[in-house]
Amino acid sequence: QVQLVESGGGLVQAGGSLRLSCVASGRSSHIYAMGWFRQAPGKERECVAAITWSGDSTYYSDSVKGRFTISRDNAKNTWYLQMNSLKPEDTAVYYCAAGKSLVFTSLDYGYDYWGQGTQVTVSS
Repeated sequence: QVQLVESGGGLVQAGGSLRLSCVASGRSSHIYAMGWFRQAPGKERECVAAITWSGDSTYYSDSVKGRFTISRDNAKNTWYLQMNSLKPEDTAVYYCAAGKSLVFTSLDYGYDYWGQGTQVTVSS
């Protein structure tokens, strides 16, 4: 089993920045890919960014491309989501996720472990 703990959410004004962190514990050697998802009220959960453990593949949704950056520090079993130029529409609960499957995907069913979520609120 793998446990994931997110941190770094909060309230920020439009145009501001936040960095989310996700620390993995347990059998983290099973992890092939890590992702960040978000879910706003009344909307489906969507993947905003993902990266393989090796870092050789990344994914960004069109809505965040150029503003968000996913990165990882394998030595610390931690991955990050740097969010710049935040917009009110970025307001959501953000979840980190980790997947064992050797298929890199942005689909949530491709991820086996999930964090508890952290609220990001962007005020206008």
